[in-house]
Formats: sequence, C-alpha cells, structure tokens
Amino acid sequence: MKSTAFDGQWPSARQMASPNCDQRPNSEVSLLLIHAISLPPGQFSGDAIEALFTNQLNSAEHPFFAEIAHLRVSAHFLIRRDGECLQFVDTDHRAWHAGRSCWLDPYQKAWRTALNDFSVGIELEGDDVTPFTKAQYQRLVAVTQWLIARYPQLDKSRITGHAHVAPLRKTDPGPAFDWAYYYQQLDA
Repeated sequence: MKSTAFDGQWPSARQMASPNCDQRPNSEVSLLLIHAISLPPGQFSGDAIEALFTNQLNSAEHPFFAEIAHLRVSAHFLIRRDGECLQFVDTDHRAWHAGRSCWLDPYQKAWRTALNDFSVGIELEGDDVTPFTKAQYQRLVAVTQWLIARYPQLDKSRITGHAHVAPLRKTDPGPAFDWAYYYQQLDA
C-alpha cells in the first residue's frame, strides 16, 4: 500500500509545520532520539521553541536568541510541560535534530552516522536539572507506542537520548530524565 503525505502525522498532536525538514533517503525509521529544550535556557512556556523550529525566532527578544536565531533546526515532536504535543515534521520525513552524532546500532553491531536519515526526534520541554512532568511521560509513552506500531524496525533497544549519540556536544535529555520510569510506563 502506498503511503500518503500525511501518514506520519500523529492524530493526537497539534500540527505546526516546520520548513526545516526534507525527504528521507529511504523509508527506514529505526531510531528514536529523545531531546530536551528550553528557550531561553531554564525557562518554560512561551512560543520561542515553536519560533525556533519555524525560523521565526526574534533575536532581539533575549540575548540567547541572538546566538541561535540563525539555526535551521527542527524535531518531529515537542512535548510541553503540561503534556501538549506539537508535531513539526511528518515522521516519514527527515527532521533536522541530531546534528553531528553517531550511534551503535544494536542489531547491525556497527556505528552509524547521519542519524537524521533514519530517526525520529522528540523534544521534551525541559532542561538537565528540572524533573520532567508526569504529563510529559504519559504523552511520550503514547507517541512512542504509536511509533513502534508504525515502524517495524523501531523497538525499545533503539531508543536513546541526544547525549548518548553526541556526548561531547549535548547533555539532553539530561540526568533529570527518568529512563527507568519511562521504560516502566512503556511496558505497562
């Protein structure tokens, strides 16, 4: 069966298209990368994350924004502190979230690069030190289950954090992310 342009849109997410995406080189989706973001750093709420992912970040609004406004980045999903989920990129397309990174594929037993080609990126609104909310974990589990059902190559062994694939550059989702609780909820 041929897929349509909207097959990779999760029905439970509010859709907000990002221009920072393109076609995947093939149909493989076999990695889920979990990220954390707050803009400005350490502050939650507001529309700065959406503005960054849609190339509308106003560099005059905060000194940090001037440093990052030129970036062309996105993620497939953003999960807010209250559990609201926004989808910026159809999961059948490549979002620009992983950057320079590499990952040891547990099945191929080989290091892989160009992770955006075959991964889905989920940003959690948060930082390294603030515990994530129960609502965020609930929504993350729901979207993870949808992704695993949708992509046969994706399973729990193919879920990791940004810090694990870019350890010299990134720390997210950070020590505040409770991996054990997430996996426990995923198995429930």
